[in-house]
Amino acid sequence: MTLFGGVEAGGTKFVCIIASKPDDIRAETRFPTTTPAETLGRVIDFFQRNSRRYPISALGISCFGPVDLDTSSPTYGYITTTPKPGWAQTDILHRLSDALKTPAILDTDVNGAALGEYRWGAGQGADPCLYLTIGTGIGGGGIVNGKPIHGLVHPEMGHMRLPHDWQADPFPGWCPYHGDCFEGLAAGPALEKRWGRRGETLPKDHPAWELEARYIALAVSNLVVAFSPRKIILGGGVMANQQLFTRVREEVVRLLNGYVQSPAILEHVDEYIVPPGLGARSGVLGAIALAEQLVLRE
Repeated sequence: MTLFGGVEAGGTKFVCIIASKPDDIRAETRFPTTTPAETLGRVIDFFQRNSRRYPISALGISCFGPVDLDTSSPTYGYITTTPKPGWAQTDILHRLSDALKTPAILDTDVNGAALGEYRWGAGQGADPCLYLTIGTGIGGGGIVNGKPIHGLVHPEMGHMRLPHDWQADPFPGWCPYHGDCFEGLAAGPALEKRWGRRGETLPKDHPAWELEARYIALAVSNLVVAFSPRKIILGGGVMANQQLFTRVREEVVRLLNGYVQSPAILEHVDEYIVPPGLGARSGVLGAIALAEQLVLRE
């Protein structure tokens, strides 16, 4: 059985696994994100300690960003302008690949999660499919023709602009770049700053949830008409509130207003807008899927 290494590199914690697929995880560890030297040192130590028993054929990295994915760029494989203290301009790809002496591939955390869900989770058989994480921030990843979307940089779905009814919602947003973009209006910190309480402490009948569902549905509706995905997967801490799925589905159908004539939306929207099939492991298993694609490509 070919084994791969996977790293989910998050701004709060790192998760490392050695696996061939979701039901064949041979080793796993997680630890807080501190300095680049300490954190990447712990990644290297994990794989080196397990290398004799579980040798890996390639390493996949699903990483917080922004990251440089342009293979012709001198900073390819770097975390670039992140506000995470100490991590800007960190060459994460080559530092790990060189230390472990193994081929490695880097993508965004949400592209990794999208690929994991496409390979083994809720996105199986759905091409194209999109994955949105709605938590501390908002990010989106897309799979088209079986591969993550790249372009000028990488998708930044969390920063799309949404209609903002200032009378209904006078909150200015919290995004340092755009104020009231999708992330600025609907990420976890926006909930807390608008209502003075963390989202998980708000009761189910609180008006926050109707507003939250509205913003998520506006974004999802934009993505439906822009990408025509066969599946939209919504993950992240905010979506742990399961009642949001019903509200978002109903609002998406209302917003599209019959324009997209597909039974997936008109009759089966509860199977179209769904939670992750891999749960909290979407990102790290997506890193395994990235490594698998790298080996197959070579």
